[in-house]
Amino acid sequence: MIPWLGPGDPFPPVERALEEPNGLLAAGADLSEARLLEAYAGGIFPWYSAGQPVLWWSPDPRMVLVPDELRIPRSLKKRLARRDFEVRADTAFEKVIRACAAPRRGQDGTWITEDMVEAYLRLHHAGHAHSVETWIAGRLAGGLYGVELGRMFYGESMFARAPDASKIALTHLVRQLARRDCGMIDCQMTTTLLARFGAREIPRAEFVRKLAELVNYPQTGGTWRLDDDLSE
Repeated sequence: MIPWLGPGDPFPPVERALEEPNGLLAAGADLSEARLLEAYAGGIFPWYSAGQPVLWWSPDPRMVLVPDELRIPRSLKKRLARRDFEVRADTAFEKVIRACAAPRRGQDGTWITEDMVEAYLRLHHAGHAHSVETWIAGRLAGGLYGVELGRMFYGESMFARAPDASKIALTHLVRQLARRDCGMIDCQMTTTLLARFGAREIPRAEFVRKLAELVNYPQTGGTWRLDDDLSE
């Protein structure tokens, strides 16, 4: 059994999360700015489908990407060298999150519900959530969004409408975060794609220890701007 959270209830310790399904910690509460920031600071994130209550997760192990450990596949290096694209930050956050919410091939629904969209739009307007966008021929071709807290970045979702578009955005994000002295990117779930870019699994206990240090830095907030030389 997992606890049901009322409006003022704190999250339980992440060590109480279920082993099956891996990381399910609690249900209930809301998606307010304060609740989401509390969750991220504690190594917890929301993930649920339409018709379900808000479900909160903290899986073990946790996949992370340290910016200095970024690996770029050879084929992507060639695409980056062509520079037949433009990468921007925070110019189309709502378009990015709604594109990420669109059902994927072979899927009936999405975990990015309308309530989630509205919640992360509030985080974006407050300077906590950011998007990185790949534009090709003047059109939004791919991108990603996530949450910054101190020296942590929490990746949420990516989408692509053209080959390599989300990978280009990811590369620029990680390189920019390295320059912002980001200590760790939370990838949440293990995927082969992220592993190709240098992401790796670490025990949840180690993740939480590092998190406790990295979130306790001043929040810069505001709109992001990407450096011009991140494709080099």
